[in-house]
Amino acid sequence: VVRRRLLQRYEHQPFISCLAGFYSCRWKRYQRRRTEPGKCCCKMRECMFFPLLVGAFCFSLVFLYMWGEAKNDYNNFDWYNYGNLGFWFLWSLVLLVVAAILFMYITLLLVLAMCLLAEGQQLYLHWSHKIGTFLVLGFSITAIFILSVLWGDQWKTVRLSFQITAPYLHIGAITIMVLLSWPMALHAIRADKKVVQVIIVGPYLAILLFLFLIPLGMYSPCIREVGTLGPKPALIGHRGAPMLAPENTEMSFQKTIEHGADGLETDVTISYDGVPFLMHDSTLSRTTNIKEVYPNDTAQNAALFSWDTLKELNAGAWFLKDKPFSCMGSLSRADQNQAMNQSVYKLSSFLRLADSQNKLVIFDLYRPPEKHPYRNSWINRTLEVILSESGIRPQLVLWLENDMRSFVQSVAPGFQQTMGSKAPVEDLLMDNIVKLNLAYTEMSSEDIRKYAEANITTNFYVINEPWLFSLAWCSGAHSVTTNAVHTLKNLSQPLFLMTPRQYSIMWILTDLASVLLISLIFAL
Repeated sequence: VVRRRLLQRYEHQPFISCLAGFYSCRWKRYQRRRTEPGKCCCKMRECMFFPLLVGAFCFSLVFLYMWGEAKNDYNNFDWYNYGNLGFWFLWSLVLLVVAAILFMYITLLLVLAMCLLAEGQQLYLHWSHKIGTFLVLGFSITAIFILSVLWGDQWKTVRLSFQITAPYLHIGAITIMVLLSWPMALHAIRADKKVVQVIIVGPYLAILLFLFLIPLGMYSPCIREVGTLGPKPALIGHRGAPMLAPENTEMSFQKTIEHGADGLETDVTISYDGVPFLMHDSTLSRTTNIKEVYPNDTAQNAALFSWDTLKELNAGAWFLKDKPFSCMGSLSRADQNQAMNQSVYKLSSFLRLADSQNKLVIFDLYRPPEKHPYRNSWINRTLEVILSESGIRPQLVLWLENDMRSFVQSVAPGFQQTMGSKAPVEDLLMDNIVKLNLAYTEMSSEDIRKYAEANITTNFYVINEPWLFSLAWCSGAHSVTTNAVHTLKNLSQPLFLMTPRQYSIMWILTDLASVLLISLIFAL
């Protein structure tokens, strides 16, 4: 009998050895201790640290989800860092990789802890993992705080994403609760007092009940009856097709037209000698070779250069060198050669191209800086180019600039007057506004419907991700401005589209299956 007990004590347990080895660095049997019935799963110090482990998991999950849904705006994040650091790099992608690695690391520790608890082993987290837990917790909290301060609108993106992902997050949460039922049941059974059992099982059942009922408060415009979905939003190329060609160049707009876009968006600056040209940044350093040609003028405002100087600059080589988007595909040899030879594009040439292809145009018009010859006549000069030099049909122009709007309407009554912010319907109708051009974070199906009833359409910018485009489609948006015309053009219907009946079946089956599994686990 003694010999049998000794063999049982020192028998080989490879599964538990691996769990304890990776979690505690205790690979040998005599280093581990089982939890006695009715006793705590670990010493007081470990009990105090375990909530930190759970907290690190929660914060890293929140940050990973937040940053994953922010993919639509990675280019804006990289552009912001370029403005502060002075060189281009895909910091957004680096941050995503780091967040994913840290989340997987802390998730592994938590899974190991749950498995050890399920096996009745006492928890002891190795000191190196404790340092790692503090690093993950500190990194996640710091990253969330900094992004909230510098980029607070990203939380609006997260809220919008819930309208798409909430049904699937609900299934994921229920799945996690089913997996947690095993260690919860074991600890409840081992507890020697009813009070302890209630303390263990009570909160678990409360959270589970909350998750069962949370779909009652869910809303998604993509959960709708068959036949109620509106037409697919029109696509407007943001600075052309900047994932396929250098932004705001002739090649970029040609690529947009080739992929079937309905309109073209750009940014207009006026040169020192009065030639409107296309440039988004206030300086030329990011999208031209100004550093090589005029190294002493890299910080000078783009509007302070003459057109003779601007037209000699290369506006395409940077695109092949910096690769501004992480999801860019490889270019053919012909496209590479074409990109290498792009130059700064004139507004008049851009308008003639749009008119020849019957494409709508919308642009941000930048007022020249102080002491610029056209500082006070910038709108007049732009109108002169549109009406006299380009020959574009007025109905193709979505006029966005709000300054001197009454004057613009008097000289160009054919323009489609467009407002860049929400306003009462009465005020918009008084100003003859026919379209709103809004940031996608302001998307609201109720507002879209309200404006549509007054024959005011809505355009949202900048939408690149299929899930966000699907949400705009389901919400009733008339058009979207996008960097990814070539991708969104291929969507035949919104992602995650389902009927209320399909969603109800999915919800009920998930809850019933989880109740059955959890009941079996507690019963066994």
